[in-house]
Amino acid sequence: MAARNKARKRAFQILFEADQRGESVQSVLADWVRHSRTDDRQPPVGEFTMELVEGYAQYADRIDDLIVTYAVDWEIDRMPVVDRSILRLGAYELIWMDETPDAVVIDEAVQLAKEFSTDDSPSFVNGLLARFKDLKPNLRREQ
Repeated sequence: MAARNKARKRAFQILFEADQRGESVQSVLADWVRHSRTDDRQPPVGEFTMELVEGYAQYADRIDDLIVTYAVDWEIDRMPVVDRSILRLGAYELIWMDETPDAVVIDEAVQLAKEFSTDDSPSFVNGLLARFKDLKPNLRREQ
């Protein structure tokens, strides 16, 4: 598995855990970093993972607003936690990080949905992130 793929998966797991525990992503990230430094069995939390989690945290409210606005017939609180976490991570990387091609961001999010969520989730994630990709210039300006 490529390093960035692993980093995205860890960032997704941190967002998912934070949502499940009702804690901030920064708090869960700090726990993961602390555990990786004190337990040799825990993999290190890489720089790209931290960048993704901290970046999401910076835009969390805006990202949730976008999901609520564009997820047709879905309320964010009723959305499966896995899908919500994948969409949050994908939206951050797609809209605010330019170093990864949009198609790669969407594909990676779809792969996470295939691995961790329901049979319907990959198409849902793909559709919503593709919408964000199409609207990306306007979404950035509306911050």
